[in-house]
Amino acid sequence: MRKKKSLVRVGLAALTLAANLPLKAAEEMPQTMEEMWRIIQQQQKEIEALKAKSQPVEEEAQPEVSKEASESTKESPKTATSASEENTETKAQVKELEHKTGVLAEAVESLRTAMHIPEEFKYKSMYGFGPAASKVYQAGKGLSIGGYGNALYQNFVNGDGKDNADLERVVLYVGYKFTDRILFNSEIEFEHGTTGEGDEEKGEVSVEFASLDFFIDPRFNVRAGMLLLPMGFINLIHEPPFFFGNKRPEVEQRIIPSTWHENGVGLFGQLWPGLTYTMYGVNGLNAEEFSSRGIRDGRQAGSKALAEDLAFVGRLEYSPPAMLGLSFGGSAYVGNSGQDQSYAGQDLDVFTQLYEGHLQWQYRGWWLRALGAWGHIGDAEALSAAKGETIGKSNFGWYTELAYNLLPLVWPETIQYLAPFFRFEQLNTIASAPAGFSDKGGINQDIYQVGINYKPIPNVVIKADYRNFVGRDSNPSAADEFNLGLGFIF
Repeated sequence: MRKKKSLVRVGLAALTLAANLPLKAAEEMPQTMEEMWRIIQQQQKEIEALKAKSQPVEEEAQPEVSKEASESTKESPKTATSASEENTETKAQVKELEHKTGVLAEAVESLRTAMHIPEEFKYKSMYGFGPAASKVYQAGKGLSIGGYGNALYQNFVNGDGKDNADLERVVLYVGYKFTDRILFNSEIEFEHGTTGEGDEEKGEVSVEFASLDFFIDPRFNVRAGMLLLPMGFINLIHEPPFFFGNKRPEVEQRIIPSTWHENGVGLFGQLWPGLTYTMYGVNGLNAEEFSSRGIRDGRQAGSKALAEDLAFVGRLEYSPPAMLGLSFGGSAYVGNSGQDQSYAGQDLDVFTQLYEGHLQWQYRGWWLRALGAWGHIGDAEALSAAKGETIGKSNFGWYTELAYNLLPLVWPETIQYLAPFFRFEQLNTIASAPAGFSDKGGINQDIYQVGINYKPIPNVVIKADYRNFVGRDSNPSAADEFNLGLGFIF
């Protein structure tokens, strides 16, 4: 971005010199487009003033023909001549200024277009991506760069957890708009500040998505590459200012294994105002990595992904135009996960299903979210026997959260945001165990969470929250935790 600004300044300086603007020193060179436009507007005022000056000069130079005027002209011929010369000089100045102003206006507009600088960028979610990830869709043409990051301090109140401070993520969005109909968009994520010793817990660098969009019709467009699966809230929009708490909801990590991305191709579009759809065909999960704690480790993330078995995922979302702030929808994932591998000498399909429904409502400072998800794993008995641990035949989770922005109550015009929130989650990765296996050993708990989000500007958030974990049905509880963190987008 700094390089881009430098190029703009160089371009403006070149335009300034080319137009011979009367600047006294190098420090007076315009540094931004706005400064150049102010110069152009000032020149336009000078043109108007010179035109106004030339009009009385013309009247003086061409008086009405009368005897008195004739005598006056004879007596002082130099007066008329001087007025005529002055008028000619003024007209020349007007012509020169108009030429310079025209050249500058045209050149600045060309530079603005070439550098792809929008008149006003608005952060908004588009085509199933978060606001920062949607920047490329608002670009005129060419390169677009955005990103986000978050860091936190985590203090465990009980249990054996070690307090820690972590730069969880720094993410770059890089997009390129080739034409109005074809663009590329991607997310490159750096986790935990570094990488080391081949251990992903030390940190990873990964591509979260990288896809080409082909716009054909508002109702029918194509997307291909590494795709974010369109399930739930967080998997699509996981930028820190747009969810509550420092940690993403556990339901959207363990039941819906966010962030979930696979290789594939599919369609997306708007069927009619407010109703959008997305559907992809992708490589399936890898059941070899399923565990009692869920399907999360079965994600293949596009890295030499086994594609003997494919899967289908689809989503419908409706935002009623007459009810701004309300949206609701659902999604489904179905496909085999066996990937033509041997499980204790058996070839299993491991037909995997996952369904979710969700609702979001924002109204006058209120924020409400609710989501429920249910999954089923085929061949769970044989898979559990092969792996030596219980793989749940079914799993489920749901959560709801409520928040309210307090600042408009005392400061109606502020852009700052201060919202306390409450979230309740319930999940069970072994909701039903296969015959002969225990339903213990998975994640079966309730989570109570309270906290506050503060945004001094819409791009930056400071968060504090407390999470209380309660084990269900004799399952152990995780350690409670206090989290303090910050996040940003650009």
